[in-house]
Amino acid sequence: MSGDRERGSASVIVIGLLAALLIASVAAVGACALLAAKQRVSAAADAAALAAADTASGLIAGSPCDRAAQAARLNGARLGRCRLAGAVALVSAEAALGGIPIAVWARAGPPDDG
Repeated sequence: MSGDRERGSASVIVIGLLAALLIASVAAVGACALLAAKQRVSAAADAAALAAADTASGLIAGSPCDRAAQAARLNGARLGRCRLAGAVALVSAEAALGGIPIAVWARAGPPDDG
C-alpha cells in the first residue's frame, strides 16, 4: 500500500526542479541584458566625452555639450550631465532597461600632468 502513496512523487520533484531551472534561466538572461545595456551606455558616455573634448579643444565646431548630447543620442543614450574644465570634458550618459536606470560617467581630454 505504501507504494501507491508514493506513485508520481518523482514527477512532482522533476516539475519542481524544472521550475527552479526556468526561474534561474530567466534571471540569468535578465542579468545579461542589464550588463549589455550598461556596456552600450558606457560606449555612449565615452563617445559623448570625446565629442565634448574635441569641440572644447577646437577640433570640431559647435557647443561641446550639444555635441556630447548628439553623440550620446546616436549611441542609444541621453546626456545626463556635461561639465567642462578647459579642454577636459566630464559627461554622464543615461538610459533605462525595464525601468532600471543606468548612468555612466566618462572623462576625455589631454592627459593629466604628473
